[in-house]
Amino acid sequence: MNIQSVINREVFAPRDERILVAVEVKRRKRKKVPFLPTGGKGEYMTYICLSVTNKRPAQLLITKVKQFGGSAPFTRRSQWSVEQLRQVDGIDPNKDCPEFDLVFDNAFDQWVASSAAEKCIFIQIMYHACQTYWEGKERVPGGLGSPAGDQQKDQGASPGAQVSPGSQGGQRGGPGAQARRKSTVGPRPRQTEFVNCQSKLTGDACTVNLVIYRCKVFFNRMKKGMVSKQSSPQAGAGPRASPSGQRPPGGSMASVVKRASQALQERGERLGHAEDKTVDLMHKAQQFADTAHKLALKYSN
Repeated sequence: MNIQSVINREVFAPRDERILVAVEVKRRKRKKVPFLPTGGKGEYMTYICLSVTNKRPAQLLITKVKQFGGSAPFTRRSQWSVEQLRQVDGIDPNKDCPEFDLVFDNAFDQWVASSAAEKCIFIQIMYHACQTYWEGKERVPGGLGSPAGDQQKDQGASPGAQVSPGSQGGQRGGPGAQARRKSTVGPRPRQTEFVNCQSKLTGDACTVNLVIYRCKVFFNRMKKGMVSKQSSPQAGAGPRASPSGQRPPGGSMASVVKRASQALQERGERLGHAEDKTVDLMHKAQQFADTAHKLALKYSN
């Protein structure tokens, strides 16, 4: 089970919410509070999550989740609605980068994701979720102020019928109905602004790009896992002393140093092979991403 599924089970499912995407982040500039002691609760991991409520009408929420100590349960720290999200800044519209900013009504956070691919997945899913949310807020089928409602009113009268001023006022609703209509429609809500984001994150070929970024995330995680596994200390690499504290038989200092250097050399060779395999996989993934992007541009035109 991946991190996103665990966060959804521990944090969002009990609140009748469903997670859409989560990204591991760190602050680009740590906040300094002069009257608080340094250190805090020690090491922790931060995730920015996008979720939606299961109840109708659905609400789109942005939540900051933290995990202290690595094995402790996830904790919900802060939460904002999409109406409070004023701007999403992708920092660089010309290349993939892990940095992004979130600007709320009462907060401004500068984040760096664990990888550029994870940040791109987060921005892409958030953009399309916001578009769907705002379109649903503006679309009121058959209601006052909607194009469908006005068209039904116009088609309700016969083409040859003459309308007197009194009846016309009754059909259009008069001043009172017009006032109610204005109050029902209201001002257009302020939508979230996406700036400095790559066009491939907000374009039509979103599905292909999402697959490409998920492949990149998979290879990055596999690379980290291989490196951490190879760099972990090996059990029994060095000579062990006997229970009496004497040196092992035939184990002079020169032989101990020789065995240790040989073990280090073998370990370095294994790390080199793992790095070569990782570079080869990343190169193939990049070729696949470039080919898929060219095909997406070809068929989108």
